Amino acid sequence: MSEAVEESKAPLMEHLIELRKRLMISVGILILSFFVAFPFADIIFNFLVEPLNQVWAGQEGRRIIYTALHEKFFVDVKVAFFAGFCVSFPIVSYQLWMFTAPGLYKHEKQTFLPFLIATPFLFAAGASFVYYVVLPVAWEFFAGFEQLANEDHMAVVLEPKANEYLSLVMRLIFAFGLSFELPVILSLLVKAGVTSAQGLRNKRRYAILIAFVAAAILTPPDPLSQIGLALPIIFLYEVSIVCAVIIQRNKRKRDEALGLNDDDDDDDEVGDIEKDDDKPRPETGP
Repeated sequence: MSEAVEESKAPLMEHLIELRKRLMISVGILILSFFVAFPFADIIFNFLVEPLNQVWAGQEGRRIIYTALHEKFFVDVKVAFFAGFCVSFPIVSYQLWMFTAPGLYKHEKQTFLPFLIATPFLFAAGASFVYYVVLPVAWEFFAGFEQLANEDHMAVVLEPKANEYLSLVMRLIFAFGLSFELPVILSLLVKAGVTSAQGLRNKRRYAILIAFVAAAILTPPDPLSQIGLALPIIFLYEVSIVCAVIIQRNKRKRDEALGLNDDDDDDDEVGDIEKDDDKPRPETGP
């Protein structure tokens, strides 16, 4: 009995050692990326400010301010961590794959690997969408509330704080980037049998409602930003339904090639038998 317990502990310790190794590599890459990105924090920050700079094009004296002595330093730290996370994410994903792959069957690896590869590309697509499409429109909308000074009232001028601007932009980038992962998440749920294409179709109305609620929470309180996030989520939900149909069709073809019976057909046959049993039997003569 004790020998069996000791043998069961050995694989567990090996997994924990492997997990520690992968975590140390991931954290080390993240820290290294941070220190590499820190000297370029100003360049990265100016890149993030460019959509607002385009709105202010041709207007002299525009500026972004900071009101605490340490604020700009911590802005650079946040920018460096943000850039470091984006740069190191593919390597961290690879470490996750290297930890989980040995415990997967061949067909499970073939299932999971395409989604792992698609994840950073979809996140980059979401970040690009918010940077090049949503931010210019949103900043133009907010900047339109300025008022010039005249004899009757004082001027109301937009002067964003560096920390607040960076926090808003990073929140929008992460919100859109994660939202664009919707096809990956739902496709994996379909693969796992948690949901189906028909189930996604039946819940479409709730998905639309959740999309607008999430957009209202994650974006600034203007209709343009909220619609700019809600519409892509709804579109990606429809893309997820198409992916679910393809996944189920391929699974059905594979099951037919292997000669496997469909559980639904078996259930229907059982149901027919039960219905036959429920029918009144004819009376037999004496």
